[in-house]
Amino acid sequence: MKKVAVFGKPGSGKSTLSKQLAAQLDIPLHPLDSIVYHPNGDFVERDIYNQAHERILSSERWIIDGLGPIGSFYQRLDVADTLIYIDLPYEVSYWLVTKRLLKGILVKPEGWPEGSSLVKGTLNSYKTLKQCPLFWNDAFMQKLEGLSAGKSLYVIRSMTELDGFVEEYAKIAQ
Repeated sequence: MKKVAVFGKPGSGKSTLSKQLAAQLDIPLHPLDSIVYHPNGDFVERDIYNQAHERILSSERWIIDGLGPIGSFYQRLDVADTLIYIDLPYEVSYWLVTKRLLKGILVKPEGWPEGSSLVKGTLNSYKTLKQCPLFWNDAFMQKLEGLSAGKSLYVIRSMTELDGFVEEYAKIAQ
C-alpha cells in the first residue's frame, strides 16, 4: 500500500487521518489544499496545479487527501492502490466544520493552508456541504466500487470507525 487517496466531504477528518497515516506508515503526505490554493486562499493556476499533481502521482509513494478538480480526482483514484472514503453523516460533518472554526480561533487547524482565512474557508465548507448530496451519493458509491477493482477500498461511516482506523489500517498494511 504505497499510493493512498483519502477523500470525503468538508470537515470529515481527512487531513487528520492522512497526517496520522503518513506518520504511521512513513509515506509522504500531500494535502491537496496545499497545491490547489495559494497561501492567501486564491486558487493556483490550473496548469501549475496539474503539474504538481502529476509529479505527486508519478512518485513511488504518497498519501493525498482532498478532492480538487474532478478530473484530477478520478485520475488519482485510478492511480492509487488504496482508497479511503470518509462518508460521515452530514450532521457530523457540519459539526466538525463548526468545531474546526471554533478551535481555529485559538490554533490553526491541521492541514489548513497558510495565510488562508478560516472564516472564509468555513463559509465555503458550509456551502460545499450543502451541495455535497449532488456528488457524494449512491451513484458515486457505485462508481467508486467499480473503480476500486484490484484496490483496497475503505469506507468510514462513523466517528468510532474514523478514530480507530489508523491503528487498524497500520496492522493491515504491514
